[in-house]
Amino acid sequence: MSEEDTLLVDTRAGVGRITLNAPDRLNAADPQMLADLADAIHRLDIDPQVRVIVLAGAGRGFCSGAALGNGDPGGSGELDATLVGLGQVVRALVHGATPSVALVHGVAAGAGVSIALACDYVLASEAASFVLAFARIGLMPDGGATALVAANIGRARAMRLALTGEKLDGPTAEEWGLVSELVPAGDFDRRAEDVVAALASRGPLASTATKRAINAATLSLEDTLAREERGQSTLLRTDDFVEGVMAFREKREARFTGR
Repeated sequence: MSEEDTLLVDTRAGVGRITLNAPDRLNAADPQMLADLADAIHRLDIDPQVRVIVLAGAGRGFCSGAALGNGDPGGSGELDATLVGLGQVVRALVHGATPSVALVHGVAAGAGVSIALACDYVLASEAASFVLAFARIGLMPDGGATALVAANIGRARAMRLALTGEKLDGPTAEEWGLVSELVPAGDFDRRAEDVVAALASRGPLASTATKRAINAATLSLEDTLAREERGQSTLLRTDDFVEGVMAFREKREARFTGR
């Protein structure tokens, strides 16, 4: 196993496993983590020995979104870089040839939702939760979420999650079709092994053709990412975003002004 700062990568028995390894911040993603993640996905995808790519999170969460840092919330440069990096991760997962599995045992928020749903199979624990919290800080969903979420659960429910920022628990996520499968927390590791082994045993040519056909039929990823990046880049430079981040840090309701 090799460690790349906040990422652990392991390859064995046809399985390439990537673990987001920043448990102290619930694996919140910064530009370096995302760059390393996109690179790791690409390297595993072109490895002829790897039949399935697995994404997991260390500690209590899968990924709690973008790392906002401790600096001035008006300094949008790092978040611009995060936005670009997240797009590269989602592209690597959706456009890659190798089937991928997201193991979501805890919180998936913001960017974490995009990363999970970009995978081909989302196995969630009953203890998992999903939230598009962008509206709470004056932003819009990104990382392909506007297409990925709607493709899974439909327009009305996608609008509900994106506009309200409400948290979806594991059982509701399964009921709505956001995830592929939900299992009790105590059975999660065993079921993860079974799912990964099953996908790794399938014919790789057929798996690649299948995932590409379904993604082509349900997603317009490049158009989606371009729209999100334009909209988010504008929102990152508004007073509402500054107020949203300050309110989040101060644990109070934001007072948005539309500026």
